[in-house]
Amino acid sequence: MRKRELERLRKLLEGQREQLVGNAKRALTGDIHLDPDDFPDEMDAASSEISLAFTGRLRERERHLLAKVDQALAKIDAGEYGLCEACGEEIGIKRLEARPVAELCIDCKAEQERLERNIG
Repeated sequence: MRKRELERLRKLLEGQREQLVGNAKRALTGDIHLDPDDFPDEMDAASSEISLAFTGRLRERERHLLAKVDQALAKIDAGEYGLCEACGEEIGIKRLEARPVAELCIDCKAEQERLERNIG
């Protein structure tokens, strides 16, 4: 991978990291508790609980993505970024542009998904 491509992907990852950290900070400053006195009927309370649970799932997904972004940035620093963890071949630049945290080349990812479908 060329140095210019690597730097462009680093900036992409750093931008994604900033966005995820910003989302987390906004979530921490927000009011996420439920007070039963705030909801006059059960439907309002249930709706709010569902919304809170959905927000929690989104935050968990963002936390996992942030860990992958940090891992990808560490790989760039170590000179290991862009190599498939399964076969060791280079991951295509188009794939990395679409998903900078990709750990598998497109062929290995397709095989992994095929195996998961067969098992599940």
